[in-house]
Amino acid sequence: MTTIQQLTRHITEKTHFNTLQDYKDFALAFLDFAEQGLQARIVCQNEVNYQFFQFREDCSYNISRPINSDLFGTAETFQGKLESFDLALRMLADKETPSDTLRPLFNGVVYTLQQAIGVALDALPASSANQAKKINGDLFERLVRLLVNEVRVKCDSGVLPVIIRDENGTELLKMNYQHDLIGRKHGKVVFLGSVKTSSKDRIDKIFIDKLLFNRFTNSQTPYIAVFLNDVQRAKAQTLGRQRINSTFLSGHFRAYTLRLTPIDGVYYCDLRPNMKSDPFLSQHIYGIDKLFFDELRSYML
Repeated sequence: MTTIQQLTRHITEKTHFNTLQDYKDFALAFLDFAEQGLQARIVCQNEVNYQFFQFREDCSYNISRPINSDLFGTAETFQGKLESFDLALRMLADKETPSDTLRPLFNGVVYTLQQAIGVALDALPASSANQAKKINGDLFERLVRLLVNEVRVKCDSGVLPVIIRDENGTELLKMNYQHDLIGRKHGKVVFLGSVKTSSKDRIDKIFIDKLLFNRFTNSQTPYIAVFLNDVQRAKAQTLGRQRINSTFLSGHFRAYTLRLTPIDGVYYCDLRPNMKSDPFLSQHIYGIDKLFFDELRSYML
């Protein structure tokens, strides 16, 4: 069995994650470790479909981020889910629409591929927290781009120049905008996007980025946002009685959508309950399956 030390050494070198297969291999290795290598699994007190992984003494009994057990894979079933996931990707690449029965599986596999990384990083010492957060965010961005390219939609990340002109068309200045996702067709930018593990402390910037980019370029370039989840472990909990907090600011999201500019698509692997039940939120926020099954193709038409 792979040890947690081997997993953390592997994960702290981002060059180990250059292909989709790299993510699959790591997830399988982590799930295999989790079967027997944990100190405990702690059920969340306020939302019982979440659990926390506690590591053993060699990792100072660290407790992981919350994991949605409805989405997160197991060593026993994940290989089979990967086969169905690969089938869905091949169908999408061939411009076919997979069965709706594959939608929950698709969300769960993407969630597991990324959360296996996040949970493994939680085994690192507290002094490595900032490094771990950066690695986790960078690898999620990379995973989403790999998936978009896997369905034959050209997508990269990078900087786009923005030229500010006066009313006569004279160039006044040039500025650069960094984007996590830049979708292109025949060299033309057809959509932009942001990829974050959580909307916490970032939701304002995403709306402003879309608004300013389109205003400065006098364009209507579609802008999407992809998030992993919006839950975190609540602070000051006693061992064995862990709770979660939501980090999604629904009031801010409503205000920015109504008064700034709506984001063209907001997608989560792990949707919060109010994103499904609230009439307004459910019209603007979807599972990540909707991006791949329904909407990416429209940008290429």
